[in-house]
Amino acid sequence: MTDNRHRCTWANSGPLMQHYHDTEWGVPQRDPRMLWETLMLEGFQAGLSWDIILRKRDAFRLAFDGFDPRVVAAYGADDIDRLLANPGIVRARAKIQATIRGAQIFNDMRANGEDFADYCWSYTHGEPLMGKGFATETELSGKISKDLKRRGFKFIGPTIVYAWMQAVGIVNDHDRACFRYQESIK
Repeated sequence: MTDNRHRCTWANSGPLMQHYHDTEWGVPQRDPRMLWETLMLEGFQAGLSWDIILRKRDAFRLAFDGFDPRVVAAYGADDIDRLLANPGIVRARAKIQATIRGAQIFNDMRANGEDFADYCWSYTHGEPLMGKGFATETELSGKISKDLKRRGFKFIGPTIVYAWMQAVGIVNDHDRACFRYQESIK
């Protein structure tokens, strides 16, 4: 049976991207760990395609202990070497180190009584924003990026932050003709 539903153009590049679009992209994510994981994966995507990250996502999750910030924050030199030797993930030392540091920051926020999900959604008062379409960054993604950098996060420029905001549903950027658009505004 052929699926004739209209999707965002980028989702037509293959079955993996179509499935991601149909089930995950743009769905408001409220779990702090998942918000952090997605932000870290967006950082790994810098300079690559999201399709590559999706194909490697299970390997990333295995290599990074399920993206458990408590575990990842304690990684040391042996763990970095282990990750650099893992062909299933993107082997970029700076991105691996940024993920470890990101876990430490996540944990520091929690220890100081700051929930990462509450932090992420505070910029929109807990409600998804309606995207303008075709943006690669916005004033808001720049503001969030600046604050994340101030906290010590790396690989979180305004373009990466905007892609993350789209992925986790902080902004709804489905094409208006996309079948997910109406579903996502309910």
